[in-house]
Amino acid sequence: MSRWAVVACVAALAAAPWLLGNFAVSLLNDIGIAALVALGLVLLTGIGGATSFGQAAFVGIAAYATAWLTTAQGASPWWGLLFALALCGLSSLAIGALTLRLGGHYLPLSTIAWGLSIAILFGNIDGLGRHTGLSGVPPLRIGPWSLADARALYALIWALVALALLFCHNLLRSRPGRAIRSLRGGATLLASVGADAFRVRLSLFVLAALLAGLAGWLYAHANRFVSPSPFDLRASIEYLLMAVAGGLGQLTGAVAGAALVLLMKNALQDVLPLVTTRGGQVEGIAFALLFILLLHRARGGLMAYVERGWRRWRGPSAAADAAAATNAAAAAAAADTPPLPRRALPAAGQTVLRVQGAVKRFGGLTAVDDVSFEVAGGEIVGLIGPNGAGKSTMFNLVTGTLPMTRGKVEFLGRDVSRWPQQRIARLGMARTFQHVKLRPRMSLLDNVALGAHARARGGLLAAGLRLDRGSEAQIMAEARRQLARIGLAGREHELAGSLPLGTQRVLEIARALAADPVLLVLDEPAAGLRLPEKQALAELLRRLRGEGVTILIVEHDMDFVMKLVDRLVVMSFGRKLSEGAPAAVRADPQVQAAYLGAPAAAGARR
Repeated sequence: MSRWAVVACVAALAAAPWLLGNFAVSLLNDIGIAALVALGLVLLTGIGGATSFGQAAFVGIAAYATAWLTTAQGASPWWGLLFALALCGLSSLAIGALTLRLGGHYLPLSTIAWGLSIAILFGNIDGLGRHTGLSGVPPLRIGPWSLADARALYALIWALVALALLFCHNLLRSRPGRAIRSLRGGATLLASVGADAFRVRLSLFVLAALLAGLAGWLYAHANRFVSPSPFDLRASIEYLLMAVAGGLGQLTGAVAGAALVLLMKNALQDVLPLVTTRGGQVEGIAFALLFILLLHRARGGLMAYVERGWRRWRGPSAAADAAAATNAAAAAAAADTPPLPRRALPAAGQTVLRVQGAVKRFGGLTAVDDVSFEVAGGEIVGLIGPNGAGKSTMFNLVTGTLPMTRGKVEFLGRDVSRWPQQRIARLGMARTFQHVKLRPRMSLLDNVALGAHARARGGLLAAGLRLDRGSEAQIMAEARRQLARIGLAGREHELAGSLPLGTQRVLEIARALAADPVLLVLDEPAAGLRLPEKQALAELLRRLRGEGVTILIVEHDMDFVMKLVDRLVVMSFGRKLSEGAPAAVRADPQVQAAYLGAPAAAGARR
């Protein structure tokens, strides 16, 4: 949205405590506290793809931590903040390390388990007041000023919400943020650019827990009392409902969802006692119906409707003009940005990749059986074979996607047979995929910038505080250069999902080139391309070879491969059938028999 819309929202929030009564201000405080928890869920569930039904437990850990420290130990609430965040960070690190490797429905089920157990734990510890909780929690103070009044606390709560939104906004537009936004693409995608999906997901899990911990600290000192019931499973589901209602793909959806759910809850609590004596049960039914309705009719949440309305009101020409202006300004800035460090490429003819006796078995099936070949610097080598020959399995063994049963793979003189894929990628091996792995809701620029992930450093804190502006400018300049290299300059802000399949394949090559590879491993790059696109791709690959990039290509299009590569390695039924120059391989009777069948091959020779 425009800056004017942001200014209007900020002005409305600033004026609210002067225009509204005490109850409304207290309700806004509750909305701000809940928005912090929902913001963590937008990051973790909406963007990172890890559903959590246990965020209220982290709110409770922080609330009890600061309540115990300030009441039993007489410490300052500000020490309580540090203690609460430390406990949340450590507990989320331990819980995440145990549960985040679970896939499918097991991860959400595990969050239910620890969400239930922590709330039960609070109610059975004598030092925490058991089920009666802890009272007498002191109010927050800033110097001589007390924040016991709801209006005084309002400014602190919403200042923290604004800072949290800004931090998360900066984070998602950074190097670690692109990795976070790519989590839904799978671990293999992130590993191909040198990122560890588990570590990215764990860091995101800890960040969401810290946001919940900040909310718990505010909750304890705003209400001056804590007990187990506000931190049970029902509260966690309510927080998740806020994130869904506001929009799991929008940071501002956390605020919108918290406001929508708490205002609806407050309205139901006023109305239901007038029509039924079982208001609590009916309220639960109403929220369940709301959740189901949202999942069926408005998966994008409230902010998705706002965004669509905003775009219609502005019109497509305004968006295009803004993108063009942004591109022009960014291109001018990129010209003055120093480039990222480049790798030293091996000399022509030097062995870059050596595969020795590679074997891969899946139970009783041998997919790759004693295959050996080499790839030298500055050449293009094609790995071909009929369907079921074992090419893709060999490809995955080379890149580290699959573990090898027996044999050895050497890359740049180092044995990488047991290395994980992300470590091999960091050494200088970049790849594309048989089935395109792009993030469709990310721009072309961000998709290509993801490829340069391993060429820079910096964590979540530096990204959120914008301490990585220098390296980020370098990454973006590199991404623009690679887009221009493949003929997509000027289209940086288009969404990757809007491109035709052929252009998506070329974009994937640009992402691989952004990694500054020594060896570029391409998995059927010509699939789905039209003849002019294939010719342009072949010309690009020849240029890369001229620049010293070594290329290993797996391809079914024989005509494309034969005109492009320097050498061919042919596989059939998991074994190496032939190796040599394209003309010699084409004339090999074994290759003809493998592709055409023995009778047809004999007829072709006659």
